[in-house]
Amino acid sequence: MESNRSKYILIGLTAFCILLIGITSFNDGFLGPLRTTMGYFLIPVQSGVNRAGTSLYNSLLSYNSLKSAMDENEALRAQIDNLVQENTRLQSQQFELERLRELYQLDQNYQQYEKIGARVIAKDSGDWFQVFRVNKGSADGVRVDANVIAGGGLVGIVTDVGANYATVRSIIDDVSRVSGMAQQSGDTCIVAGDLTLFSQGRLRITNIRKDGDIKDGDRIVTSNISSKFLPGLLIGYATDITADDTRLTSSGYLVPVAQFGSLQEVLIITQIKEDLISGDGAAAEGAGQ
Repeated sequence: MESNRSKYILIGLTAFCILLIGITSFNDGFLGPLRTTMGYFLIPVQSGVNRAGTSLYNSLLSYNSLKSAMDENEALRAQIDNLVQENTRLQSQQFELERLRELYQLDQNYQQYEKIGARVIAKDSGDWFQVFRVNKGSADGVRVDANVIAGGGLVGIVTDVGANYATVRSIIDDVSRVSGMAQQSGDTCIVAGDLTLFSQGRLRITNIRKDGDIKDGDRIVTSNISSKFLPGLLIGYATDITADDTRLTSSGYLVPVAQFGSLQEVLIITQIKEDLISGDGAAAEGAGQ
């Protein structure tokens, strides 16, 4: 009895397995064409979705990279602007330091005179500093006829003074006349201002006596006989000295040492010639000052 039951169970299991095999074969055969047909439609869609997703992903990456690059570029621009400003400031400080060093050297060259530094704050119209104003005045000890130096030598003379300002007429102005002399020989001359001539970088030297020893390259300084200019201030260098038509005098040109196109700081000598000589003993200077 038990034996028959086991046989029936074995037969049943065998039949079930055969049935499953058949169903599987039937489904594969029936569904295969369907899967193939659906593949023609689904694979392109899937590929498109994949491409769209990849493109979107790449776009997001590109956008993030672009935004990061733009932020970095903006930061670099700000850094460059700061560096440019800092470089400009340092250059300005360097130029100012060089000018102050020149003034310091000039101060050392004329230690016998008391001086005060001043900054140019205004000037007349035109290319040159023929008449200009500085930020020091009577409150600082500046007086009319105070001599002004810069750039290695004489610049001009104070003509007007307020409490906190002074007006300076430079030696290149048309009305300026300075009594000068050759430092080597002591022979005198007159240095005449001439704005038209100064456009060539020169001033005129006149009134050199016929046998006077003033030649090209001589250092011309303010003379001892000047009534307003302190003696020994370098004015410039003589050039193209020739005899006049009368043969009684000689004349030529002077290249000034001061830079009259870019004055920014000057030294004002607070002593004036009147302090050094008595009123009765002041020598007349003729056409010069």
